[in-house]
Amino acid sequence: MLRHLLAPVVPAAAAALDLPRRLPNADGVVLTFDDGPHPEGTPAVLEVLARAGAHAMFFLVGEEVQRRPAMAAEIVAAGHAIALHGHRHRLQLRLAGPELDADLARGRAALEDATQIKPDWHRPPYGIYSRPGLAATTRAGLKPLLWSRWGKDWRKFTTPERIASRTTRKIGKGDVILLHDADFYSAHDSHKRTVAALKLILSELEGRKIGTVLPV
Repeated sequence: MLRHLLAPVVPAAAAALDLPRRLPNADGVVLTFDDGPHPEGTPAVLEVLARAGAHAMFFLVGEEVQRRPAMAAEIVAAGHAIALHGHRHRLQLRLAGPELDADLARGRAALEDATQIKPDWHRPPYGIYSRPGLAATTRAGLKPLLWSRWGKDWRKFTTPERIASRTTRKIGKGDVILLHDADFYSAHDSHKRTVAALKLILSELEGRKIGTVLPV
């Protein structure tokens, strides 16, 4: 159980569970956003990405997609990838096997209905897999992906500069960046700081000649 709790932030724990935090063969960084789609945060992130010519993967929440299916479709139309973050934003440790199977199935159906695309990748809420949750993910044919760089952008008293600094410190090709384009499950208006930080992050990546890529 301890390994499951540590996996998002401890490389050895993630490796023991065969949970990727990086994609070492990627020719760039993988920029990911959790918790959307959001009526304000997601369009703002898409605009920044478009201006920079950058690509990202959005780990979407099924029930939020059902509320805003057109926005999920817009993410795909803009050339970005979608992945599953679950149907509801619930900690896997609190759910039994049948509940986990049902959540994955409902979430996947919501994404497919909105975008006509079957998601291949999955990241659990809070980045924590339970043993039954990881088994359910495997049964569903989904590939898990955690992260190796995060800005902790959900915090109430952080700043765009701090988010960007945390995210880009020692960053290199193959790193997976975690950010959030929504504030449903974090500090109010945190997505605004994320949008401001995203501009700084993309500028830093450009200066280091590191591009953004999508996992395959």
